[in-house]
Amino acid sequence: MLVLYASPNYGLGLREHVPPSMICDVFDGSWVLDYSYPLYNSSDCPFAEQGFNCLANGRKDKDYLRWRWKPKNCDIPRFNASNILERLRGKRIVFVGDSMSRTQWESFICLLMTGVEDKTTVYEVKGRKITKTTRHLVVHFRSFNLLVEFYRSVFLVQPGFAPKHSPKRVTSTLKLDKMDVISKEWINSDALIFNSGHWWIPSKLYESGCYFQLGGLLKLGMSIPSAYKIAMSTWASWVENSINSTRTRVFFRTFEPSHWSNQSRAHCTVYQFPEPDKDYKDQSPFSDMATDIVKKMHKPVTMLQITSMSASRGDAHVGNWSDRKSFTDCSHWCLPGVPDFWNEILLSRLFSQNVL
Repeated sequence: MLVLYASPNYGLGLREHVPPSMICDVFDGSWVLDYSYPLYNSSDCPFAEQGFNCLANGRKDKDYLRWRWKPKNCDIPRFNASNILERLRGKRIVFVGDSMSRTQWESFICLLMTGVEDKTTVYEVKGRKITKTTRHLVVHFRSFNLLVEFYRSVFLVQPGFAPKHSPKRVTSTLKLDKMDVISKEWINSDALIFNSGHWWIPSKLYESGCYFQLGGLLKLGMSIPSAYKIAMSTWASWVENSINSTRTRVFFRTFEPSHWSNQSRAHCTVYQFPEPDKDYKDQSPFSDMATDIVKKMHKPVTMLQITSMSASRGDAHVGNWSDRKSFTDCSHWCLPGVPDFWNEILLSRLFSQNVL
């Protein structure tokens, strides 16, 4: 049996017949107070959006910044920016997905920037500003020849115009059997981190006139879970046929729980402390579907099962502390915050087989 073992400096690897006490399931654990956190200040990181900088936007309590994810049977290697930057020298890291992926991308950059002395050597290659609609962003760590990129592809599959003679309510479609047209740009990266889920809701689809298309035919009666499963199968086929697994490590991060007070997303309550009894497993069919599809793939894909670990962190959302005072947000996360731990786990997995 091959299992993961951990050493303090991201010297991770695979060993056989490790005793049970050495087996590390990093997703089975709890949040513990650690006053050495947070690892960075968003106000010192130009790539953290103002809307996610809760402290700068008026949040007074700081308890949400002090919680560290602690697996039951091991420790996640302590984050060491200088060590990681050296290991990522000359690499290309690509995040693909929705605004949650963009938040993780921002967190990843801010974490690494703590190991860079001259911050001016870290910049967006075309001087683009981070916005909700920017399709592609590339941050270059010049001293390390490291590229960290984000591609906005909220469904992963291809959006398009409504076919001719469609019903009036259909204004656009999702072509479930075709990948996003920019997918060719994701190839030849060293690490490729995917996420999709938050846009697969009626308000982003049916209520906005977007329906599903398969093989050129409209599927007006298709449910969202069925469509998501087909889209994920299309994604899996693309990975199988387009990705050189000796060149690229592929990851899929599971669905990130929201903490709205009701289904209408009209009310948002941000707590002061984590809620350890919260369990969103039954409310995340997307995570289960993605996991089941990945299990059947031939090429290796690492699942980042962050759904349960994030479920208890209703204290860490943006809430009323965005840059838009009239806007309440129980979907996105404050930075620093929970996405930092997704990245700590990502990095531990990225180096686990000594590929990078």
